[in-house]
Amino acid sequence: MTTSTTLTTARSVPALLAEGEARIDGREKVSGQAKYTADYAREGMLWAAFVDSPYPHARIVRVETGAAREMPGVRAIVTGADVGARYMGCTLKDWPVLAVDRVKFIGEYVAAVAADTPEQAAAAAKAIEVEYEELPALLDADAALAEGAEPIHPDEASYVFVGATRPPRPHYNMQGYDRVRKGDPETAFAGADRIFEHTFHTPRYHAGYIEPRATLVWIDEDETLRVLTTSKNPFAQRDMLAETLELPKNKVVVEPSYIGGEFGAKALTIEEFALYYLARATGRAVKHVRTHADDVRSSHVRHAAAVRVRLGTTRDGKIVAFDLRALFDGGAYGGGKPGVSVLPGRTPKLPYGIHNAQVERICAYTHTIPGAFVRAPGDIQIMFAVESLMDMAAAELGIDPIEFRQRNAAVTGDTDLEGNRFTEPRPRQVLATLRDAIHWDEPLPPGRGRGISLTARHIAGGKTAITVTALPDGTISAVTGSSEPGVGTLTVVQRVLAAELGLDPDRVRVTRGATDTAPWDPGIGGSKGTMLLGRAALDAAHKLQVALALPHDGPVTVTGEGAFVLGPGENMWLNFGAYGVELSVDRETGTLTLHDVVFVADIGTIVNPIAHRGQIDGGFLMGLGVALTEELVLEDGRIVNIALSDYKLPTQRDMPPFRVIELQPGDGPGPYGARAAGEMNTAGVAPAIANAVAAACGVRVDRLGITAERIYDALHAGAAGPA
Repeated sequence: MTTSTTLTTARSVPALLAEGEARIDGREKVSGQAKYTADYAREGMLWAAFVDSPYPHARIVRVETGAAREMPGVRAIVTGADVGARYMGCTLKDWPVLAVDRVKFIGEYVAAVAADTPEQAAAAAKAIEVEYEELPALLDADAALAEGAEPIHPDEASYVFVGATRPPRPHYNMQGYDRVRKGDPETAFAGADRIFEHTFHTPRYHAGYIEPRATLVWIDEDETLRVLTTSKNPFAQRDMLAETLELPKNKVVVEPSYIGGEFGAKALTIEEFALYYLARATGRAVKHVRTHADDVRSSHVRHAAAVRVRLGTTRDGKIVAFDLRALFDGGAYGGGKPGVSVLPGRTPKLPYGIHNAQVERICAYTHTIPGAFVRAPGDIQIMFAVESLMDMAAAELGIDPIEFRQRNAAVTGDTDLEGNRFTEPRPRQVLATLRDAIHWDEPLPPGRGRGISLTARHIAGGKTAITVTALPDGTISAVTGSSEPGVGTLTVVQRVLAAELGLDPDRVRVTRGATDTAPWDPGIGGSKGTMLLGRAALDAAHKLQVALALPHDGPVTVTGEGAFVLGPGENMWLNFGAYGVELSVDRETGTLTLHDVVFVADIGTIVNPIAHRGQIDGGFLMGLGVALTEELVLEDGRIVNIALSDYKLPTQRDMPPFRVIELQPGDGPGPYGARAAGEMNTAGVAPAIANAVAAACGVRVDRLGITAERIYDALHAGAAGPA
């Protein structure tokens, strides 16, 4: 059961936005008419299948395709030798279209087949003989970064790094590295009364989307490559295809289709690169659809990590120094991560006003499945560590955990770790509201405990545009290049246009365009969609109002632009959120039971109320899976729990009592003061549960997931410390 409360609203917003929305894509989806990539077909279409590596690291000695080429229905086969050394990636292009001389993880593509039916393609792929020379594999980040470790990418000097010079890295087996310093942490630690330090571990996670990756490509009569794909970033995918395949951008078009969920993990889709060569060889459209097992085994995952955190405090609980080192396992390739740092996410946004701090983040190459951005990238791993250590320090200092956070919470005038000023920081109000809501000060019986966490989440920047037309019949038509992975993107545009123009939403039609018909868009991600598209819709509405006041005949078309880019030292808006969890632990089995969960949020104005609540509920449930049930298990580089029966995603039946309280909206960079909701409440779930477990039974679990086995082992080993 879930309930929601919004504290009194002081900000004036259009009345329309208080009404529950009817999703633009809702009728199509619930009626089964919505078309996803796997639903499309072309006349004469072929089907593709791939040969992939059974080894985490091996030299390709020989690829024998002769027998496969003679099989019924087979129209083309391409190998790494045919394609050559062509590399793909968002920023760092280090991932070969097909492996040429070596494979670097289990599941890496070695050859591709096009045949008349999917069964024929699969049979031919199985008939291709690949001789490998198995090589030693570096299967964890520490081994990869050890002195004298073999370079995983000895040819990295040849890789393209888009838009900038690749930043320096202390070790050749690092995909990415950065270090941010604020103040003088060394001196501050030297003067601290107490120092607390601990290392926490998190595993790999699959993003858990419903739709496996799918791709359909064809080359039309004017030699334009056309692509239907599950990528959430159509324009970025177009650019990557053009760069890797050495085609003009105007000769690559990514067509729109619905995406069946992605949670960040579909920033780069890889099959279309190889399918291009099959389409070129056959002159026909080629389609590939992964199975769920394929996707879990060898697609993008959330990075495993080891995070060491150190706090220096005064005796009365003021944090004077902070130091964090996060070591992420990036897998075999870094191409799935956008951004210059080639790290999972950006420098963490802490909800605290800390004047002396250092954060070092490292992403290592290993011979394992590649990591990529997944909802709240980097935050899941880092916030579990930070908020767990906050409770550990509070206990040692003899200070109430909420009070400890209150003494250190960010206030007006504070800056984040990169020097950006907080705008309207309200973590103290969030904590005060949580204290009352979770009945923090009421005693509990033995075996029962409460735990909290406090987190902050930024809103990514960027720019977009939409084309909006006022038609003679009084309706509005808008076209966006944004994808729609199920978050209500199109409905945001519709509601903002309707609210600003004083129209019924039914009179505003919003559609997705292809990359050759719609304005440029950065894609879904970073919780920026509502802000950027909402700004563009407001701009278009204002331009329309001006245009329509002038003499005109026929439709009137304008382009609305939305941009938000923060420079160093500028004001920034954060979403602050706090979880309160009450649970009990059975000391005989280690089983925990959640009795009450409260989430308090400072979140800004809500544009899509129903979708917003779906984001909050979904973000919590995703965090619950991270905390308790999900973990990709690797043995010798191979994921062994690829089935949903073994990789345990939480479902609606796992949802505990869940209450949401939202502070009255303050300001924000989006339309009418909107901020973001997509990623801000996932990272706080695991530390709140870990802290509640410690309160209930006295053991600290410092490794996710927080399973009954780990709690039991800690309890029955007589440990009162980390498990």
